[in-house]
Amino acid sequence: MNTRTETYLAKQKKHEQEVKQIKNTSLRISILRLITVIGFGLSLYYYFKLNNEVLLVLAGICTIAFFTLIKIHGRLSFKRKIKDALVAINKDEIDYLENKNLNYNNGSEYIDTTHSYSYDLDIFGDKSLFQILNRTATYIGKTKLANSLLSIIPNTEIILNQQAISELSKDIEWRQGILAYSKTTEDSKEIYTELIRWSKAKEQKTPIVLTIISFLFPAIYFVALGGMIFTDNGIFNNIALFTFLINLFILMSQYNNIKAEMLNATKIKDILRNYSLIIKQIENKDLTSEKLNQLKNKLNDNEGLASEQIKKLSSLFGQLENILNPIGAGLFNGVILYHLHTLRSLYKWKSAHRTKITAWLDVIGEIEKLNSFANFAYNNTDFTYPELNSNYKIEFNDLSHPLLDRETRINNTVDFNNQNFIILTGSNMSGKSTFLRSLGINMVLAGTGSPICASKANIHPLNVLVSMRLSDSLSDNESYFFAEVKRLKEIMDKADKTISFVLLDEILRGTNSDDKRTGTVEVIKKIIGKKVVGAIATHDLKVCDTTQEYPETLTNKCFEVEIINNELVFDYKLRDGVCKNKSATFLMKKMQVI
Repeated sequence: MNTRTETYLAKQKKHEQEVKQIKNTSLRISILRLITVIGFGLSLYYYFKLNNEVLLVLAGICTIAFFTLIKIHGRLSFKRKIKDALVAINKDEIDYLENKNLNYNNGSEYIDTTHSYSYDLDIFGDKSLFQILNRTATYIGKTKLANSLLSIIPNTEIILNQQAISELSKDIEWRQGILAYSKTTEDSKEIYTELIRWSKAKEQKTPIVLTIISFLFPAIYFVALGGMIFTDNGIFNNIALFTFLINLFILMSQYNNIKAEMLNATKIKDILRNYSLIIKQIENKDLTSEKLNQLKNKLNDNEGLASEQIKKLSSLFGQLENILNPIGAGLFNGVILYHLHTLRSLYKWKSAHRTKITAWLDVIGEIEKLNSFANFAYNNTDFTYPELNSNYKIEFNDLSHPLLDRETRINNTVDFNNQNFIILTGSNMSGKSTFLRSLGINMVLAGTGSPICASKANIHPLNVLVSMRLSDSLSDNESYFFAEVKRLKEIMDKADKTISFVLLDEILRGTNSDDKRTGTVEVIKKIIGKKVVGAIATHDLKVCDTTQEYPETLTNKCFEVEIINNELVFDYKLRDGVCKNKSATFLMKKMQVI
C-alpha cells in the first residue's frame, strides 16, 4: 500500500467516525424533540385543567425548544451529508489508486468524433483521460475541465496554471472540502442555464405606487388591529378585514411577476446555498499563486463578500418559494404583503449583482478544474511539470501513458529536436499505438498546465492533430477510407495555418497495399513540408526508405518482438531503426487460424 492510499484510508476512517458521532447526536436531538412535544401537550392539558399560567409559559418554552432543536437537527443533517461525501471521496481515490473502479463522471457527453484529437486519444468516455482527472461535481466545473482538454492556451497561462496546480496539490483538506460541498450541490446544466438566463433577463422594478401601497396597507391593517384590541368600535373589525382582502388582491395582481422570478425555487435555493459555501472557502483561503489570486479577486464585491450575496439570493428564492404554501402565504400576505416585499428585495439584488453571477460561478468552475489537475498531481508523485519553450523543441524522458497501471507501464525517452518527424514500425501488439497515444495525451496535458506522465520534459505546446481511430458513417453514406481521407485533408489544412504536433497511425487502411504504400509516402512528404512535428506508425517497412531522402527531417524508430519458448515477448522499448521481427504469421499459427 503506497503512502497516498494510506493517507486516503486514514481520512476515510476519520470521516466515518465523525459520521457515526453525528448519527448519535442526531438520535439524541430526535429524542429531545419528542420530549418537547410531549411536554408541550402535557403543559397545555394541565393548563386548561388547573388554569396555572406557569404551565402556559412552560408550553411556550417547549415550543421554542422544539423549533430550536429542528434547526440544530437541520445543521447536523447537512454536516452529515458533507461527511458522507468526504467518506465517498476518499474511498473513490483508494479505488483509483488500486486500479479498481473509476467512480467519476467520464464526460461521454463531450465525445466528438470530428474533433482533431479527442476521439482518437480517448479524452472522453469510459476509462478516459477526463475520467481519471475529473474531480468536479458542478456543471460549470465539469464544463471548464472538459474545455481545457480540447485546446491549448498560451505558454504564459500554462505557467500560471502550473503554479496554481502545484500550490493546490499540497492542500488535500481544502481540495476535498470544495469537492464535498460540490457533490452535495446537485446542480445540472438545466439549472445552471436557467440561472444564467435569469441573471441576463430584462431588469425589473417595483412601481413606486406599489411600493408605497406595500407599506401603507399593512400599516392600516395594524392600526385597525390595535383598534380591535383596545376599543369596542366595530368599524376597526371591518377595516382590518377589508385591508386583509385588499392586500391579498394586490398580491394576486403581482403573482405572475413573482412566478416569473421563482425559477425552480426549491432546487435553486439549495444550490445557491452550496455555491455560497464553496465561494466562502475560496474567500477564506490564503493563496500565493498569481492565477489563484486572480480568481479570488473576481469575488470582490462593493456591497460585501460574494459568498454573502449568493447566500442572500438563496434566502430570497427560499422566501419566494413559500408562496406555494396557500395557508402561510395567505396569512403573511394578507397582513404584511410579505411576498411583495420579497419580490422588491429580489429586484434590488438583481439590479445590483446580476452582471456578476456568471463571473462568480466561473470562479467555482475554474477552482474545480484546477483542483482536478492538483489531485492528479497529488496522486502521481512521479509525474513532472514540463519545462516550456518557444523553439518547437519537444523532448520527453521516461514517457508513458497516464492511464496505464503505474506498476507495470513501460517508459520511453524520445525527442524531436534533430529530426522532427518519426516513422515508427513494429509488429502487431508491440506498442506503436500506445506510444503514439502517450505522445498525444501528454502533449494535451502539457497544454493545460497539468503535470505529465514523464520524469522530465521540455515542450513547445502545439496544436495536436491525430488520425488514429475513425469509423464508417452510415448516416452520411461515408466509407472508412473516405472518412480517413477527409481527416487527412483537415490535418493538412490546419497544418498550413500553424505548426502542429501530428500523429498518424497506419493510415489508408481502407485501400490496397500498393495504393496504401504510395499514398503513405506522399502524405509523409507533404506533411513534413509543412514544418510539423510528430510521428507516423506503419507496418510497411518500405515506407521507412523515405528517411533516406529526408535525413534531416525524418528518422526511423521501432518496437521489437522476440519469440522465446514458443511465446511472443514484448518489451515495449523504443529503439532506433526499422523493426526486424514479425509476429502476425506466428500468432495465427499458434492460435490455429492458419
